[in-house]
Amino acid sequence: MGHGSSGLRRIVREVAKFGAVGGAGLLVNLVVFNLVRHVTELPVVRASVIATVVAIVFNYIGFRYFTYRDRDKSGRTKELTLFLLFSVVGLVIENGILYAATYGFGWDSPLQSNIFKFVGIGIATLFRFWSYRSWVFKTLPAREAVASAESFLEEAEQAVRKRSRPKQRVL
Repeated sequence: MGHGSSGLRRIVREVAKFGAVGGAGLLVNLVVFNLVRHVTELPVVRASVIATVVAIVFNYIGFRYFTYRDRDKSGRTKELTLFLLFSVVGLVIENGILYAATYGFGWDSPLQSNIFKFVGIGIATLFRFWSYRSWVFKTLPAREAVASAESFLEEAEQAVRKRSRPKQRVL
């Protein structure tokens, strides 16, 4: 297996872990959304914003301690600030779609609300995956990347040296 396939494996593993946390976060989001709608008189979009905020907290814990636990932990304040910033953008995308469906088109039955909440979550999730992996949970510091590249180059150099040794004659 070449170097490219381990990178692909790493991405597949990351997407799977992101999906596991995100899937659990989706359930938290939808359960809280329907619970708040059922037990309060809050308007649909307010109920959705509350559910999204609960899911954001749940997801941060899941991403930090499960999906991205091996990532650089030195800038926790910056990480949390960026996470919240991108989460708020996701919240606006998610609830903007629900708002448009509810107040723009009058689609506000419980089924319609859940469908558009789900669609909003889906679109916001694509944005969140890109932003979290690009900006929030950065890969390990460059030092470690350089060290692994150097060891790879040393191994390659040794392999080349072994091949280029002159064959010794047996008398």
